[in-house]
Amino acid sequence: MQSAGDAWERRRRLGFEAEATPRDLPSIRARACTSISRLRKPHHDGPPQTAIKPILTVTTLDDLGVIAEVIASHSFEDKFAANDTQTGLVVSMFTAGAFFGSAFAGPSGDILGRRKTISLGCVIFCLGGGLQTGAQTVAYLYSGRFLAGLGVGFLTMIIPLYQAEICHPDIRGRVTSLQQFMLGVGSLCAAWISYGTYIGFAPTNNAQWQVPLGLQVVPAVFLGLLIMFFPESPRWLIDHGEHEKGLQTLAKLHAHGDENDPWVRAEYNQIQESITFEHENEAKSYLELFSSRSSFRRLFLCCALQASVQMTGVSAIQYYSVTIYEQIGIKGDETLRYQAINSVIALVAQFLCMMFIDRFGRRRSLIFGNLGNCLTFIIACILLARFPPEVNNTGAHWGFIIMTWLYNFSFSCTCGPLSWIIPAEVFDTRTRSKGVSIATMTSYAFNTMIGQVTPIAMENVRYRYYFVFIICNFTNAVFFWLLLPETKKLPLEEMNYLFSNSPWIVLGTKKEDYLPHDLEHKVHEQEVKQEVYAQHKE
Repeated sequence: MQSAGDAWERRRRLGFEAEATPRDLPSIRARACTSISRLRKPHHDGPPQTAIKPILTVTTLDDLGVIAEVIASHSFEDKFAANDTQTGLVVSMFTAGAFFGSAFAGPSGDILGRRKTISLGCVIFCLGGGLQTGAQTVAYLYSGRFLAGLGVGFLTMIIPLYQAEICHPDIRGRVTSLQQFMLGVGSLCAAWISYGTYIGFAPTNNAQWQVPLGLQVVPAVFLGLLIMFFPESPRWLIDHGEHEKGLQTLAKLHAHGDENDPWVRAEYNQIQESITFEHENEAKSYLELFSSRSSFRRLFLCCALQASVQMTGVSAIQYYSVTIYEQIGIKGDETLRYQAINSVIALVAQFLCMMFIDRFGRRRSLIFGNLGNCLTFIIACILLARFPPEVNNTGAHWGFIIMTWLYNFSFSCTCGPLSWIIPAEVFDTRTRSKGVSIATMTSYAFNTMIGQVTPIAMENVRYRYYFVFIICNFTNAVFFWLLLPETKKLPLEEMNYLFSNSPWIVLGTKKEDYLPHDLEHKVHEQEVKQEVYAQHKE
């Protein structure tokens, strides 16, 4: 039986409740520093695990890209004759469904596992996609949109979480950012498919909007089937008593099946130790997220992050880009072509994020990304104020289009991917599903609000609506500059320590002062044990 001192030390190292004081930190760092130089990086992934990453994230032909073109097609307008309020509802029913889907995905992910929850989300999404494609009235369209949103809520909540749990810390940001990158691929496909159906079908042909909506189902079918061929999260397996399977999965993911690899053994021991303690302090309900300083701090930051991302203006531009272009005198197939080009730019930006996010870090990327967004909105407002739509100035209109492209680049290489990366990595195993669920719900709640408000605001106050996003992008940058600690390359089991012991105001602090380097220390211990064992055999 462990002594009270040992239990307290374990609590402190893991970051639960009992928090280390600043005077304890030098000794903690000293215990780990000898192992850092000796840390041998494992194989990050075997070939099968590498293949899962793009499969996981091509869940739909991105709805943001589809719906903007769909509501602008002539056949859609003729079929449903939707006014501004109904158009807003077509958009908002999807995000409302996603709000509830992300709520249900939390407990589902804990009970059924990560893979089965992903499959469930795909089934629900396919039902919604079928209803949308065959809709004959606005009511059917609303129902299909809500069901599709419900499925996407499941997927956008559980997929980043699953990716974070199977990845090595050194590449976790890169892999989790594939969520946004592959959504960019979906958006690109959606934009060009919609453009093709717009110019390829007669204005009276319902295929103009049915084909883009129907094709969203195809990748969801593949995902729902293929996910069952891939491993369950090792953390979920260990959390549910399947320790042997958890160890085997870690070995396959990081050491080509070698269960005696020092890094695999060290990570397994760290996960097991963390989960054992978590079971002693089980998260019985969502209230657990509010009961400790560390958990509440992470929940607050993740919800603020998701809300801030929506308040950058991304949904307003993506959902209603075609309408915005029309207001400055650009109509017809030109609007869809410019939107398709915008999707290409976003994809390039998302690829850059995927390549460099684990080098530049989360905090700095969010700060500069929001400042970049703010600058593009300022210039866009100046152009629209000086050269309103009724003024025939081609140069000014092109300037506005370029600003929307630059905004999309800035957002897509910073704020967009990070809104999925950070929530998936900061929570511990006992609260991860619950915390990510609430953060994702926050995102869709703000998304729904923006979807409802934007068409009315664009009709009544026009470009002045962008002032809201100028202010929000600037305040977002200040907020993260003050409050967000850096989490790049930190093992998931060490997040508790960081958020328990670092101050709320992180400006002026050093990340290294609040890291236990526990995993590196365990790797060193495993290597020493193996060396001693090898010498003994000789």
